[in-house]
Amino acid sequence: MSASRFVISRSFIRRSSIAVLSSLVLAGVSAPVRAQEVMTKESAAALKASFASDIEAVHQKFLQLAQAFPEDKYAWRPMEGVRSVSEVLMLAALEGYSFIPNGFGGKPADLGSREEVAKLRTLSDKPQVIDHLNKGFAHAKKELESIDPATLTGKRKVMGQDRAVPDIALFISGDLHEHLGQLIAYARTNHIVPPWSK
Repeated sequence: MSASRFVISRSFIRRSSIAVLSSLVLAGVSAPVRAQEVMTKESAAALKASFASDIEAVHQKFLQLAQAFPEDKYAWRPMEGVRSVSEVLMLAALEGYSFIPNGFGGKPADLGSREEVAKLRTLSDKPQVIDHLNKGFAHAKKELESIDPATLTGKRKVMGQDRAVPDIALFISGDLHEHLGQLIAYARTNHIVPPWSK
């Protein structure tokens, strides 16, 4: 077996393990949630840990792609009206600053006024984008770690709907994975191989 096939196999196993663990946690949690609309503190803690692990893996892939794109491609977009490379990366950073912590009852980062946040969305300087990507996910991690699992046993209002924590985790994780897939497609279109698949 070649070294590159071994790396891909290890990566596949790691991703598969996270997916299986998440499925098992959700399967173990889903019955009580449906039946009683309540999770145990232990189930919430396990789900929070699994989600945090997935978010860190997603962060690392966003970071590797951010580093792999040359700065002159940060403004590239597949067509008019679609986010550019830097805008996808900044969306991920902003989700770390706000969407992830808010979803679980944490505090969003103070990024200033709406106008200042709007400027961040269009940031295209590679070192600054990478800095925000790291800071956004670090903020999400810090907030997730500070949340008491006992506060995650019921429902929370997210995006105008009452949602149980497993639903919130799937919703946020799915959104981040969707944007990661978008960025992978951008990379492949520009003949950039995602570093973890080399």
